[in-house]
Amino acid sequence: MSTSLPEQITELWERRDELSPADSDAFEVVRQAIDLLDRGEARVADVTGDGVSDDEVTVNEWAKLAILLLFRLTSMETMELGPFEYADKIPLKQGYQDAGVRVVPGASARWGSHLSRGVVMMPSYVNIGAWVGENSMVDTWATVGSCAQIGANVHLSGGVGIGGVLEPANASPVIIGDECMIGSRCIVAEGARVGAGTILGAGCVLTASIPVIDAETGEEISRGRVPAWSVAVSATRSRTFAGGEFGLPCVLVIKRLNEGERHDKSKLNDILRDHGATV
Repeated sequence: MSTSLPEQITELWERRDELSPADSDAFEVVRQAIDLLDRGEARVADVTGDGVSDDEVTVNEWAKLAILLLFRLTSMETMELGPFEYADKIPLKQGYQDAGVRVVPGASARWGSHLSRGVVMMPSYVNIGAWVGENSMVDTWATVGSCAQIGANVHLSGGVGIGGVLEPANASPVIIGDECMIGSRCIVAEGARVGAGTILGAGCVLTASIPVIDAETGEEISRGRVPAWSVAVSATRSRTFAGGEFGLPCVLVIKRLNEGERHDKSKLNDILRDHGATV
């Protein structure tokens, strides 16, 4: 029986110290894996439900190993695209129009990332291993880090930073659920998760250690995970140290939405203005 692609990748990883860009057979195996990621036929992480619970996320470790092996099996080279010159180990994606993806000048995505049909990239960047769902927008100067998983009908507003999680290979990446709006200049990193249908107000910083607080009760809901169908904003909570009392960052859930509930822009702005936040 032939060995499966994941098994071949795992075997290559176990002897990675022996590999070099001269190993054409090894590169061919890795190329097949990266092509699957590029076409969306495989994912670094399979997401079900809202993507907030650990039970809803399965990390495909072999896919991450393939990405790491790619760096070992490729050499730096100069690439010229129109007036631009790059020096890198990994080429950029191609075939956007056939894929039904709009990419404006100044935007780029690496080979091995997947952009689903209907995606729009303003001048922005999507790294290898990332998945961007159907009809989502990566707005101006937003970045989607390696292996991040972005749902369908998501708006990553201007300057949003979605962090990459490549190592360790079994670590869950950043996950943004379907139907989310991530406000301008938000940072979501370190494997943090935003549940489906959530609006994250401008300037939020969400990492694995950031508390997520329920504004109605004052209770901590989680660390680094915003529940589905909610409106959340950047806030601080007071903590006392030997040197005095300081406000530490948190994310405050100010409203819960019914599943499937959508806000028109004016209604959303009213909610956020009431709490001194913006999108």
